[in-house]
Formats: sequence, C-alpha cells, structure tokens
Amino acid sequence: MTARWAWPMLLASAVLEAVWANALSASEGFTRPVPVFVFLVATVASVVGLAFAMRHIPTGTAYAVWTSVGTVLTVAYSVAIGAEGITWLKALFLAGIIGCVIGLKRLDGGHAGNRDGAEQAVAS
Repeated sequence: MTARWAWPMLLASAVLEAVWANALSASEGFTRPVPVFVFLVATVASVVGLAFAMRHIPTGTAYAVWTSVGTVLTVAYSVAIGAEGITWLKALFLAGIIGCVIGLKRLDGGHAGNRDGAEQAVAS
C-alpha cells in the first residue's frame, strides 16, 4: 500500500471497527452464528487495515483516529436502530470527537507523514 492510501485505509478500518462492535452486540454472547461470523471477519479486516495504515501514519494518530471514528459510528448506528438515545449534549460531544479527528488529520499535513523520525527515536 502506498502512502496515498493510508488515510482511506484507516477510515475504512474504522468503519469495520464499528461493524465488529455492533456485530458483537448482535451476537448475544456469541450465541448467534451470523453475527459471530461478521464479528470475526470484520475484526480481522479492521486490525489488518489499521496495521497497513500505520506504515505511513504515526501510531498514536492512527490509533486515535481508528478508535474515535469507530466510536462515533457505533453510537450513530445504535441511535439509528433505536438501541440508544441521543441528546444534544451527546451529539455535541460526538461532534467534538470528529472535530478532533479532523484536527489530527490536518496536523498530518493532509497526507501520510514520514515515520522515519519516530522509528529512529524508538530505536535510540
């Protein structure tokens, strides 16, 4: 994967994180086979996508974006199906999470950064 695809891959992985979280809930304690299958496939695909994105996006940024987008989508889905309520305050905080994700992306310069400096710092 090229650096150009790191952010789209990260966002796709975050969508899959929301898929596996909702499938896990729907599995009712791993007692329903179809949601369990969706959970397993989405979990593997989500983590693999995160790993590929982390080749070009710093670990902290990638993980923060992955969990944040996944969280917002999981809540949005729960609200959409009526499993969870929404208040203006909850909506405001979810919007704040998305605002922070946009800020992290902007700090990255709008493209995947060079990780060599971070890797050298860890190696020393």
